[in-house]
This record gives sequence, C-alpha cells and structure tokens, in this order.
Amino acid sequence: MAMEADVFEYHKEEDTLDVESFQGEKRKLIQPTSLKDPKLEKLKQELVDWINKTLKPEHIVVQSLEEDLYDGLVLHHLLSQLAGVHLTVEEIALTSTAQIRKLEMIIEELDKRLGLQDCSHIKWNVKLIHNKDLLATIHLLVAMVRRFQPELDLPPNVKVEVVVVEVSRSGIKSDVQTEVLTEESNMSSDSPSSAEREDPIEQLLKLEAHKVNTVKKAILHFVNQNMAAMGLQVADMDKQFADGVILLLLIGQLEGFFVPLFDFNLTPVNDSEMLHNVTLALDLLNDSGLQLSTVDPQDIVSQDVAATLKVLYALFKRHKEK
Repeated sequence: MAMEADVFEYHKEEDTLDVESFQGEKRKLIQPTSLKDPKLEKLKQELVDWINKTLKPEHIVVQSLEEDLYDGLVLHHLLSQLAGVHLTVEEIALTSTAQIRKLEMIIEELDKRLGLQDCSHIKWNVKLIHNKDLLATIHLLVAMVRRFQPELDLPPNVKVEVVVVEVSRSGIKSDVQTEVLTEESNMSSDSPSSAEREDPIEQLLKLEAHKVNTVKKAILHFVNQNMAAMGLQVADMDKQFADGVILLLLIGQLEGFFVPLFDFNLTPVNDSEMLHNVTLALDLLNDSGLQLSTVDPQDIVSQDVAATLKVLYALFKRHKEK
C-alpha cells in the first residue's frame, strides 16, 4: 500500500514539475483512498495471475502492474500468446526512446485486435502506459481479457475515484469523478449470462444427484478404460485423485508424457507431497494447452469434488473421441 501511495505522490509531483507539457491535456489520477479498495486489489491480483498463467510457457513472471508493463516486453509476449501476433521489435528495450517505439507498434496492433483503432474514447495510450499509469494499464488489460479470454471472470463492478486534472493557460482545474474499471455482471444484454459463462461442471453440480452421477459414471468409465493397461482401477473418483499419483499416470497415458519417477512422489505420505504431485499434474496440463486456471491444486488434495471433476472432465472432453 505504501508503495502505491508513493506512486501517487510521484505522479502528483511530476504534474507540478512539468505543467507546461500537459497544456490542454486532461490527466486522471487514482485517489489514494481508492488505491486501498479491496475490490481494486483483487482485480489487480487477478490480472497479475492471468498474465503469469498466460506467460508461464515463456517463463515470464509479473509482480506489479505498475512496474512491469511499461517497457512493452510483457505486452509484446501477451500479444504473441493470445493473438498469435509476432511483431519484429526489440526483445528488451533499454532506453526510453526504444521502449516508446516498441510500445507504439504493440499498442497499435492491440487496438486493431481489440477493434478500437478508430475510437476516440480509448482509455490508454503509449505515453500513459510508458509513464506507468495504473488506470490506463488496468483499462488495457481488462479490454484484453474481455477480447481474448472472455470466460475469465474478473471481479465485477470495480470502480475507483479519480482526480481529473486539466491544465490550461488560465490555471489548473481539478474534478473528482468515478471511473468504472469492470462493469456489473450481466449489465449488457448482448453479453453472455453468468450461467452461460459458468464452468460446465459448476452447472452440472447444481442439477439433480442422479444426473451428476450419470456424468461421473461416464468419466469414471473413461478413466478406467485408460488405466486398465497399467493394471489400475479407480473405484472412488472423489478420493482417489487427491494424492496426484493416479492423476499423473492418467495424464501421462492420455497426453503421451513420460513422467520420471524422481519428479513426483509415488507413495506420498503427507499433504505437502500430495500437493507437489497435483501441482505437477496441473502444470503438465497447462503446458499441453488445457487451461485450468480456476482449479487450485490444494482443492484436489482436499478432495473437492468440483475441482477434481473439472480436471477429469477437461481430459475426458479432449480424449473421448480419440
């Protein structure tokens, strides 16, 4: 929190030092009180998690939206991973001029992909992103999630108080406004309803018990068909995947992975060893393109039925036709 307040103070100081360059321009700064809003904190964390999951194959880890996106490296890799666009830009731009040149190309391409190149209401630009403007950075990332990964549920109805500073020859005018970062759920009629966006397993678990059991039986049959070659059988789907061993063997069988025995615990004796196994299993699935971002390894270890079913259903859906 202290760091964020410092960022705000830094921006305020910068505005007073460099008023001339903002003649006729409006600047928006998040109120320090809004920076402490738990809903904003949650949105920021979910965006950081989303970036890190998306860029895991690239071994890029982001810790701060304010400090890690201004030079274009992360945005360039996101554009490549999400839209398959590979721009000819410097991988690491060290000087401010090189960073701005790189950002210009990336943001032009992103705006095109977001269908916004002709829109005068875009809430970000090269200068704002390069100046580590948190508001502009969040607006851009939220737009990217909505466009490239609409199934990701960002926290709804996140708003912040902003001070709008306008510099003119007659002086500086300021006004406090509310800025919407994410809209309320189901606000627009053409957006999918929460039921449509909800995970199919979450929907399934709301149905009658016999319907849930029918699906579980189909998945269990599929699992046992594939485990038979190893002489293994699963009788209790809710419990037998908690230690990650059968899950790893199943993934290896289906995805054609060879998981060396020294990489996991074949006879885990505690939660920590089970968690290691399950985390490895989910990492393998993410690497193979099965995005299970909503599944926490700890939930599988804790025998959470929904989490276990989500993983098995994803495998079932991918391989049942093969």
